[in-house]
Amino acid sequence: MVKLTKIYTRSGDDGSTALADGTRRAKHDARIAAYGAVDETNAALGTARLYTKDHAALDAVLARLQNDLFDLGADLATPDDVDFEALRITPAQVTRLESEIDTLNDKLQPLDSFVLPGGTEAAAHLHLARTLMRRAERRLSAAMEAGDAFSDSARQFINRASDLLFVAARTANENGEKDVKWVPGANR
Repeated sequence: MVKLTKIYTRSGDDGSTALADGTRRAKHDARIAAYGAVDETNAALGTARLYTKDHAALDAVLARLQNDLFDLGADLATPDDVDFEALRITPAQVTRLESEIDTLNDKLQPLDSFVLPGGTEAAAHLHLARTLMRRAERRLSAAMEAGDAFSDSARQFINRASDLLFVAARTANENGEKDVKWVPGANR
């Protein structure tokens, strides 16, 4: 387990931060931005969960996702070539997300239009978390383009997590009944 006794270290005062292996990178580095966006998603998910307490099954899915997002952050903060056993996202975590997506989606009304973010408070917050997860995915892609390597499982997990948040938002919208649907050209 992690044990934090001192919160500030002053080591980042120069605009850099440490990866899990101790190497330092600029705070605006693409890898740092990727796991920072995962952290933003997790914070938004914490806010969303304030509104899902009455949906015990959904809230349990979101609680698991929050914990796994910390695993994902640890994975993204650890370069591939470390000489210690790193915490990594596993294929089983991706498979579990897919199963949870399928379980939630089976109860939803089929879509006949795109869904606008909104509906219930929980759904609105889950849609925000979904968009932040997509930003994390874009940041991960930028880090890969900049030369960082990430596992297939980490890349798949980040993609499935946003899908899960989409179906979770629809679930929070009374299984799609309170979805706010896009009407193309409605205000022309």
